[in-house]
Amino acid sequence: MLDPTLLQSFLAIAQTRSFTQAAERLGLRQSTVSQHVRKLEQETGRRLFVRDTHSVQTTADGEAMIEFARSILTVNERAKRYFAGSQMRGRLRFGASEDFVASRLPEVLLEFVRTHPLVEFELTVGMSAELNERLARGELDLVCGKRRPGEERGRLVWRDRLAWVTGALRQLDSSQPVPLILYSPPSITREIALAALERSGRPWRIACTSASLSGLRAAALAGLGVTVVSQGLIPAGLSELADGHDLPDLGIVEFVLLGPGRAMRGPAAELADAILASGIRA
Repeated sequence: MLDPTLLQSFLAIAQTRSFTQAAERLGLRQSTVSQHVRKLEQETGRRLFVRDTHSVQTTADGEAMIEFARSILTVNERAKRYFAGSQMRGRLRFGASEDFVASRLPEVLLEFVRTHPLVEFELTVGMSAELNERLARGELDLVCGKRRPGEERGRLVWRDRLAWVTGALRQLDSSQPVPLILYSPPSITREIALAALERSGRPWRIACTSASLSGLRAAALAGLGVTVVSQGLIPAGLSELADGHDLPDLGIVEFVLLGPGRAMRGPAAELADAILASGIRA
């Protein structure tokens, strides 16, 4: 039997690619997280991570362990929620960014609704910036979305690189402004993309704006320009621009869980724990 505590530490590292970030997410010391990984490697007899001063990467056995760990923790959480769920009541107003919904999040929501039938559940899908504003106004109880670079609020779910993505448009004319397909403001990815272009001195123009991911995808497929999405959540039919496109690096985006206060309680805390335990990752 593999200890769920060890698996939680393992998944947190696999998702964040950082022992430090994993420890922060779990509320543990980094040394404790390292001990969990060593013990898990001893129990399995396999090396799960390759670590140096700059990065943490999973080995082939580590990649296989990700799916096993997800399955074990999901079943474990399902059993816990089943026996505790019938007692939970209340209302949960949950907001999720549209790109987050493209991950494994719907599976977790389905299981939550099944095991907590007495919880009045409301789902709002939108852009992260708008959801965060609604959370601040007290209109939502829990938000799953992106946070701006440098922000520390929230519980980290996973980190991913942002990518320049296109559909029919395969080449960029370096003598012309970059044709951009972006979310309507307020949008965190829009802010990041425009700030990166301004810093690099690269001219740009807005070719299309949309309030939905499906709108961005349709415009990219039509060849109107390039858009920005997480590397792990590139929509079907689109692809990352090849090397040599002369566009600035967009850096890392962090997907987090946000509540109205420092401590979550009731249905919001239950769903947040279920999302983290599920090992959701692009």
